[in-house]
Amino acid sequence: MNAPRGEAGKQSDHTATDDGCAAAAAQDFATTTRRHLLASGLSLGGAATLAGFVPTLALAQTKPVEADELTPPAPRSIEVRARQIDHFDLRDRAHRQFGALQFRSGLILTSGFRGFGGLSALRLDPRGERFVAISDKATWFTGRIVYDGTALSGLADVEAAPLLGPDGMPLRSRKWYDSESLAFDGGTAYVGFERVNQIVKFDYGRDGIRARGQPIAVPPALRKLPNNKGIESLVMVPKPHPLAGTLIALSERGLDAERNTIGFLIGGKSPGQFSVRRTENYDIADAALLPGGELLILERKFSWFEGVHIRIRRIALSTIVPGATVDGPSIFEADLGNEIDNMEGLDVHIDAGGAIVLTMVSDDNFSMLQRTLLLQFTLEAD
Repeated sequence: MNAPRGEAGKQSDHTATDDGCAAAAAQDFATTTRRHLLASGLSLGGAATLAGFVPTLALAQTKPVEADELTPPAPRSIEVRARQIDHFDLRDRAHRQFGALQFRSGLILTSGFRGFGGLSALRLDPRGERFVAISDKATWFTGRIVYDGTALSGLADVEAAPLLGPDGMPLRSRKWYDSESLAFDGGTAYVGFERVNQIVKFDYGRDGIRARGQPIAVPPALRKLPNNKGIESLVMVPKPHPLAGTLIALSERGLDAERNTIGFLIGGKSPGQFSVRRTENYDIADAALLPGGELLILERKFSWFEGVHIRIRRIALSTIVPGATVDGPSIFEADLGNEIDNMEGLDVHIDAGGAIVLTMVSDDNFSMLQRTLLLQFTLEAD
């Protein structure tokens, strides 16, 4: 995957515009509210305050946006500010091990560009530096992650552009939005659109974020997934795995007859449908492959009494075949006692020291009560 390059430079926290100041103030309010609720216990009233963390309920909390900023006519450079997250556990600052993951660092991201946010998928280059992300408003975001040693420091060279259709017009103009999933196969990018149950491919290697998308053929059952519970994750399986060349598509909450989550194997040698065992009311948010050939699935759930929870399950890729119902152990769990939000994006890379690094990003739903978080963890050796 090759993300477009731009002017280098570390983002500063000291050049905020009026919009940026307002955004920062809103983030401070949200953080204070979270900490107050955690300190007082999550009552029913407190949980109602956290309704903004639920994608389907957050619409009432959205901040106003302008059409010309949400649909930029061409790629534009934007500034993204970053505030560091020093500890993941709000209850114990010294706690750094969470299941099989060790917290490395995190960022709270804000921008004066009012189209920034809603990040629902993220893919990194092999070094974990350059990134391509999409928002659920059918917008590309590309750029470079800046590190201070192994710790996240900021974002640089960030550009935003609308996802384009075959006619060169933004896909959002034809009401194709809710772009929730992203996968790369070399220079080809695949983006899943949840509400219309379509997958669109882009010649990203040739045209970058100016590429025009072309819908691909998908299984009939995929087109029948429930509204707003459709394709939430895409993963392309590389060589030398037996599923090489297969696009794995996982629904958020499209359920089979046994109430398990439906997935699809598109292309490759063994296309078909399979299921992921659904437990504890978790829904799928994203997935990524480990170097050894295991699928990590990021899941989330919401309860009025318990708030937001996320977890990551590890599933052997070899068990994913047409007709199978696959399952795997949880290797990580977190709740609102941790620095999480509506975590929707997950990717894996290997750092210069050989460590396996997991990167997660959150979808703030363009809500004043939520945040865009970028978090990194190290997967501990078995």
